[in-house]
Amino acid sequence: MASGISQIIGMVLGGIGLVGTCAVTGMPQWRVTAFIDNNIVVFEAFWEGLWMNCVRQANIRMQCKVYDSLLALTQDLQASRALMCVAVTLSFIAFMVAFIGLKCTRCSEDNEQAKGFMLLSSGIIFIMSGITVLIPVSWTAHNIIRNFYNPVVNVAQKRELGDALYIGWATSLCLVAAGIILCCSFHRNDTTYKYSLPPQAPSYNLHQGLGRKSSSLYSKSQYV
Repeated sequence: MASGISQIIGMVLGGIGLVGTCAVTGMPQWRVTAFIDNNIVVFEAFWEGLWMNCVRQANIRMQCKVYDSLLALTQDLQASRALMCVAVTLSFIAFMVAFIGLKCTRCSEDNEQAKGFMLLSSGIIFIMSGITVLIPVSWTAHNIIRNFYNPVVNVAQKRELGDALYIGWATSLCLVAAGIILCCSFHRNDTTYKYSLPPQAPSYNLHQGLGRKSSSLYSKSQYV
C-alpha cells in the first residue's frame, strides 16, 4: 500500500515537472529589463526568451516577435534552447514509462518485476531531465548576474532574472524528487520480490522410507 502511494506521489511530481518544463521552454521571461540608475523608463519592459522577445507597455498590451535567426541569440540561450527541448522529451518519456509501470495499471501482464524495472528506468530519466533543466537555467542566471555587476556593460543592456528561471528551478526540483521517489519504490518492490519465496513442498526422506520398509519385512519374516 505504501509503495503504491509513493508511486502516485512520484507520478504527480513528474507530471508537475513535465508541465513546468514545457512552460519554462515557451515562456519569454528568461531575461527582463533592469530598472537601475538612469534607466527610468518604467512604463516599458523588455522580455527575452528562448524563442521570442516581447515588449510590455504599462501593463496594457504586449507585443512579441519571434527571433529571425538562431544566431541572433547569445551563446547561453542557444544552448538553453537545445537543452530545454531535450528536457521536454526526456520528461515526457519518463512520465509515460512510469505510467505503464504503476501497480494500478494493467500493462505488462501484471508482471511485478517488469513494472519494477520500468519504474527504475522512469526514475533515472526523471533525474536526467531535472539535471537537463537545471543546467540552462543556472547558466543563464549566472550570466545575468555577472553582467549585472559588470561595470563595463551598459546600463540599458543589463537584465534581471525572469520568472521563467525561478519556475525552472522549482521544475528541476520536482523532476529530481520524482525520480528519487520512483527509484526508491523500485527498491522496495525488488526487496519484496526477493523475500516473498513460494512455499516449499514437503520433502520425502528416502532413507527413512527404506528403513521403515526393511523393518516391516524383517518383522514379517520372524513370523514365518
